[in-house]
Amino acid sequence: MTLLSQLEKLSTLILDCNNYTSHVKFPYMPSVTTVCINKNKINNLPVFVEEIRRKFPNIKILSMMNNDAAPSYFNGGSLTQYKDYRQYVISQIPGLEILDDTEVLEKDRVQARKTYRLHQSSHSSRKRKEDSSIKHTHMQKKSHSIFQQ
Repeated sequence: MTLLSQLEKLSTLILDCNNYTSHVKFPYMPSVTTVCINKNKINNLPVFVEEIRRKFPNIKILSMMNNDAAPSYFNGGSLTQYKDYRQYVISQIPGLEILDDTEVLEKDRVQARKTYRLHQSSHSSRKRKEDSSIKHTHMQKKSHSIFQQ
């Protein structure tokens, strides 16, 4: 993959049928707008999508069909799994225009934001409570030590 980082004007990256896993590491390539990584061994969607989102900030087209992490009717996935997969990817890569040969519509974006904002906000809320609890404990320790002096 080090050769890739030298291709500064590359816009399309086709990596079909290469046995890549979810943990593949890419160089930072802002010029890439299309990534095709069909028929690989990608099975951890959050790990893979995070790598794509971080390393290809201008991606518009992503195709990852025939990977375990991309369920569809053709590879044994249910309609619910397929919709959830699409919503997750769209929520994580907001600039995406085409996912697996299907256009990303505004209604898809709205639904993806709605679905995954709820998940993220419950996580954020829990995190804020933990942070607040840590701060409160720290303040108690601090005030206790001040009063002891």
